[in-house]
Amino acid sequence: MLIAYLDHQLQGQQQRLVSAGGSSSDEAILCALGVEEAVDVALSARDFGGVVSLWPARFLRPSTADDVARALRLAASSSGLTVAARGNGHCVGGQAMARGGIVLDMRALGPPMSLAPGGAAVDVPGGALWSEVLEWTVCNHMMAPPSWTDYLGLTVGGTLSNGGVGGQCFRYGPQVSNVVEMDVVTPDGDRRLCSASINSDLFFAVLGGLGQFGVITRARLALLPAPKMVRWRRVVYADLETFAGDAESLVTQPDASAFDYVEGFAFLNDASDPVSGWNSVPILPGSAFDPADFLAAASGPVLYCLELGLYYDDRVADRVDEREEELLRRLRHARAAEFAADVGYVAFLSRVARVEAEARAGGTWATPHPWLNLFISAGDIVDFGRNVFKRILLGGIGGPMLVYPLRRSRWDERMSVALPDSEVFYLVALLRFIAPGAGEAAAAAAAAEQNWEILRHCRTKGHDFKVYIPRYDSEGDWAAHFGRDWGRFVERKRRYDPMAILAPGQNIFSRVRPLALAAARPPEIISARPAIVDDSNDRSIEAAQNSPAGDKNVTKLVF
Repeated sequence: MLIAYLDHQLQGQQQRLVSAGGSSSDEAILCALGVEEAVDVALSARDFGGVVSLWPARFLRPSTADDVARALRLAASSSGLTVAARGNGHCVGGQAMARGGIVLDMRALGPPMSLAPGGAAVDVPGGALWSEVLEWTVCNHMMAPPSWTDYLGLTVGGTLSNGGVGGQCFRYGPQVSNVVEMDVVTPDGDRRLCSASINSDLFFAVLGGLGQFGVITRARLALLPAPKMVRWRRVVYADLETFAGDAESLVTQPDASAFDYVEGFAFLNDASDPVSGWNSVPILPGSAFDPADFLAAASGPVLYCLELGLYYDDRVADRVDEREEELLRRLRHARAAEFAADVGYVAFLSRVARVEAEARAGGTWATPHPWLNLFISAGDIVDFGRNVFKRILLGGIGGPMLVYPLRRSRWDERMSVALPDSEVFYLVALLRFIAPGAGEAAAAAAAAEQNWEILRHCRTKGHDFKVYIPRYDSEGDWAAHFGRDWGRFVERKRRYDPMAILAPGQNIFSRVRPLALAAARPPEIISARPAIVDDSNDRSIEAAQNSPAGDKNVTKLVF
């Protein structure tokens, strides 16, 4: 195991240093960690966003929590090494990178999944994919966690470090609200069991904590009986005001008279656009419709679609039509634009896998993804739509533009996630896919500039908003992001990671000046354009000496 190897290597290195009259050093610690192939280090220097390149010194694959603890203790004994936990590499801004430090590949972490005592929860490794959790819980036990992200190729530890949002959040809360307990390794190498009643401050700090307070090695997730089928429906709206009114009505209904899943998206009023136009609305491949039936009443450049799900099984299958009809009767969508299908529960939750396969085949999965995810107050969403969807993004983004409401009361205020103040707020996810070819870099830069323009608009108009899965480059920006909870966030960092070892890619705290931000100044207006950092000419990182030439000239663009 890695822990035995590390112990042996570190002891040998320390003995050699002592016999030579020297002392422990960062280089000695890196030697104790071993040397990886250049391709392994290169893997951890990039992420799904494709616009950041930060080379670590080491890339490790821990198989146990003890392995994680040992790596953290070694880093803590150094003068400047940092550690980042990497899940499936799906960050878009370098958040899971460690420039010149240590990256932990959490995908190899064990032990395997198991039902918790009583059967109402499942224990999963922090590096397990949600797709693996779905398959194991449903296929083996006909149970499932109640809340899911749309894309299941994410790790449990990764989404719990941010929030984990999807179409079930309005009812069951985000994924961070459905955790029973966790095993967390803190930077001192201590393995701690935490829950709402045991080490509760650490528990809530880690949930949505951006990896700043500990590494999640195990999570116990609540389970509910899994439904067999889903009535999946999409309905179209000509204007955002009507769409938002219906969406907010749906997510504030009592659970007994509500859909189980509510999402939505904006799309271009263009039947010829294969990515962001009318073709994105039908549910099943081969579904056909005549846009002319609807376009006469929808002359605007942008339309909106509500996506709804009603779960059922054999016991209530004969009543699902009646239930759905009652729920749809209240809505004000265009009756000429309705699409529906009955699909299996697992197939419904796995629906994005087909989109991923198509993107991989077309080359857009490997191109840059300068995505922007925002939480925006319901009171500001119409203005946002008028100025962002219909002006800044008038030509589309080459990918989905999700927009759907969530409820603040489904989140626990003790968690670290920063949220808007209003009870109902929207997730707006601009999921850009850039066409492969010679213009990739220019397109990524233009998209990053659009993201900046969107943030500038929200600030200028005084919108109640937060960036979801944030990455900023100044103390003032982070203070403004956390607002009144900034002081609590800093105090938790002081308590659990005073040397600022963890998650350096978030750029919140620096090990060079640990807790220099501890004064927790009042929030400032975000006023400066985020820095553009070029890591391509840095020769201080050992791993970069072996990096492929094609990966050298990468510029970090952070919105």
